Amino acid sequence: MKLRSGDLVKVITGKDAGKEAKIARIIPKKGRLIVEGVATAKRHERPSGQTMQGGIVDKDMPIDASNVMIICSKCGPTRIGARFKADGTKVRICVKCEADL
Repeated sequence: MKLRSGDLVKVITGKDAGKEAKIARIIPKKGRLIVEGVATAKRHERPSGQTMQGGIVDKDMPIDASNVMIICSKCGPTRIGARFKADGTKVRICVKCEADL
C-alpha cells in the first residue's frame, strides 16, 4: 500500500465523497484505512478504565484504500508513483507533476 498515516487524502466515493482529511491509521492486511472524520458511526461504549463515562460515541470506521486519492500540494488529487534518488533512496512522487510527496 502506497499510502501512509498522516497523508492528506480526498474521498472519491461513498457517502463522504469530496471530503479531505488526514489518514489516522492504516490496516494493510485488509487494504483499509481510517480517515479522520470520514465514515463516522455511532457506537455504544461501556464505561472502562480508559473512558470513565460510557454512552454513545462517534467512531471513525475503516474505508477501502481504493476509495481515496492522495492530494498533491501543487496539482490536487493524484495517483502515487515511485522514483529512486541518486543516493538509492526510494521516494513517492505525484504522477501528474512528478513532485515529491
